[in-house]
Amino acid sequence: MQIKRALISVSNKDGVVEFARQLHEAGVEIVSTGGTMKAIKEAGIPVTYVSDVTGFPEIMDGRVKTLNPYIHGGILAVRDNEEHVKQMQEHKITGIDLVAVNLYPFKETIAKPNVTLAEAIENIDIGGPAMVRAAAKNFKFVTIVTNPARYAEIAKQVKENGCVDDRTRMELSQEAFAHTAAYDAMIKEYLLEQLKK
Repeated sequence: MQIKRALISVSNKDGVVEFARQLHEAGVEIVSTGGTMKAIKEAGIPVTYVSDVTGFPEIMDGRVKTLNPYIHGGILAVRDNEEHVKQMQEHKITGIDLVAVNLYPFKETIAKPNVTLAEAIENIDIGGPAMVRAAAKNFKFVTIVTNPARYAEIAKQVKENGCVDDRTRMELSQEAFAHTAAYDAMIKEYLLEQLKK
């Protein structure tokens, strides 16, 4: 699968600007959200705001921004399914070939002294895991990157081949499911601790 369009939305911004630059140099269109978009834009890299893709603003303090058919249709479409491709065309959905997402810093938030339950709850990511799981499910066609340590390797493959090889996509999918599973387990443990108080 040729990578033509990437969605980048990360809490941990380590290496993300350079990753976006490498992808842009390889001819990849970058779509992004909030703080990630700001960092990419400030580095002089062309970036499309997610609201310009969805036609809908980020709302509810950022709780709702990527939960939209223009995003999830672009990620989940089975590219060799004629009906999926037809529906993409009918609804003007453009494919998203690479998703780089890591999640709200829940672990760091609950480690702070005197953190309130409300603060912890606000740092439970919803749209991030939804995009991660969607891309990981559709790894046959979409590359999911949740670990910044993978950026250089992925950018190299995209620059050299225009795509990421099948085995790497499956490895990344496995890593992504491990990432969301660990995240959910941490939230479950935190809420269990709150119930014991």
